[in-house]
Amino acid sequence: MTAPHRSPARVCPDCDGFPSVAITTGTRTPNGQRTTITVNCHACRGTGTAPARRRLLVPAGR
Repeated sequence: MTAPHRSPARVCPDCDGFPSVAITTGTRTPNGQRTTITVNCHACRGTGTAPARRRLLVPAGR
């Protein structure tokens, strides 16, 4: 009986698994708070995971 095999995590290489961040702008609101915007990773579209790789089909023979 073999041990269960866990597939490696598919973490996005562009955002390292942190797909959404809050960035403070330099401006302040009238009550003195900083204005923040939320930005999602464009590579993984905010999921934090990379797409599954396709298997390469190599012709048999030579």
